[in-house]
Amino acid sequence: MSTWPDTRILDLLGIDVPIIQAPMAGATTAAMVIAANEAGALGSMPAATLSIEQLRAALTSIRQASTRPINVNFFCHQPPAADEERDRRWKALLEPYYRELGADFEAPTPVSDRAPFNDAACQVVEAFRPEVVSFHFGLPEKSLLDRVKATGAKVLSSATTVEEAIWLEQRGCDAIIAMGIEAGGHRGMFLSDDLNSQIGLMALVPQIVDAVTVPVIAAGGIGDARGIVAALALGASAVQIGTAYLFTPEATITASHHHALRHAQASETALTNLFTGRPARGIINRAMRELGAINPMAPAFPRSGGALIPLKAKDEAGFSNLWSGQALRLGKDTSTYELTRELAEQALAKLK
Repeated sequence: MSTWPDTRILDLLGIDVPIIQAPMAGATTAAMVIAANEAGALGSMPAATLSIEQLRAALTSIRQASTRPINVNFFCHQPPAADEERDRRWKALLEPYYRELGADFEAPTPVSDRAPFNDAACQVVEAFRPEVVSFHFGLPEKSLLDRVKATGAKVLSSATTVEEAIWLEQRGCDAIIAMGIEAGGHRGMFLSDDLNSQIGLMALVPQIVDAVTVPVIAAGGIGDARGIVAALALGASAVQIGTAYLFTPEATITASHHHALRHAQASETALTNLFTGRPARGIINRAMRELGAINPMAPAFPRSGGALIPLKAKDEAGFSNLWSGQALRLGKDTSTYELTRELAEQALAKLK
């Protein structure tokens, strides 16, 4: 594809178009990664909800189908200490829903988990040597990060504030993902848990660009070529797009999620901590309306989702996380490959 005005990310990551398919845990498949790769973007495989065996299988499948660069994404949170009393209070708050829906309140509470980056995950990186490794919630401890960098992988991580971007650059990130408040899924915030510190992409990108020397990738609220052009005009070298890829057949989402994405209004997303214990943007549903999108009783990440699993089994639309960014109404039904090519071609046409 013809020349982009800023080729720093293309040169750094070895890709053809300045688009990163966002790693969306639970929704991204190997097929999506392969298709994004073949369209010239950077395909991203999320590892947070996969076992080590599942991650190895996914990466084997991708490597067999494509020789292009790939990104493997990891959460690097610290698992919380057990707090049985908080867990008990949280489940008690949900008891009326158990009774209403016929779920067994006395049964053991299922475990809701997200795997943090650890030695076992690092061994997978060392074995498969992905060209890019990205992190959410900061960075892993230095010994693990050093091992990742020793494989030759370029390291990316998300920043939701200027302070986080500076912190990441100081610790060796090769590029920064500037994550605006518009973005779907978990906020990448890690230096503060104050949601008042979170700002929109248009304000965030140029300030991060001015504060760091590494390339910046814009994420949040970008769903078409206009958003890509705007992000580049603000100083970003590339964009990361998530919600638009949820409309593709390569995405694995539930029927309720599929329906919500195609029928919710643009104003019907909100940040919520109900489903995992960390703020994440999703389409508003019954649980968010009735319990409050941000509820202080929710257990720490990632434990709060466990007590909701039996309710989700009875009422998927009302009690499951329907992750989505604010640009959901820009989404349209097309394949990952066609979406990526169309976004790139239309953005280039607008840049001429």
